[in-house]
Amino acid sequence: MRQIKGRLLVLAGLVAVVVAAFIVARTSGVDPVSVSGARYAVTVTADRKAVDVRVDRGEADTVTVAAVMTTMGHTMPEVSAGKAGPGHFVAEGDLFTMTGAWELSVRLTGRAGEETLTLNTLITD
Repeated sequence: MRQIKGRLLVLAGLVAVVVAAFIVARTSGVDPVSVSGARYAVTVTADRKAVDVRVDRGEADTVTVAAVMTTMGHTMPEVSAGKAGPGHFVAEGDLFTMTGAWELSVRLTGRAGEETLTLNTLITD
């Protein structure tokens, strides 16, 4: 009975390691997040150094990005994104004080009016 419990414990440990490795593999790297609103749709890619915003629907003239980490109480000021090309904006600077789950607010303005789209992203090193 003791050997069976020991083997089950080892098996459970191996399963935990495999699950942890899978989670780390899925969260490492930068995955784009798409979100749609009434006026605009965007695809956002964020890392520690920049937030890349591609406008998929609507014609935005300006884009700003603000970040909040609700679990830690961090609120970062809004940053203007520079136009990198047609429908492509990049915000650079101190957007994230640490790694973890952040909520981004992407404010777009253009002929269709103003709209703020909110999305969640995971910032890793």
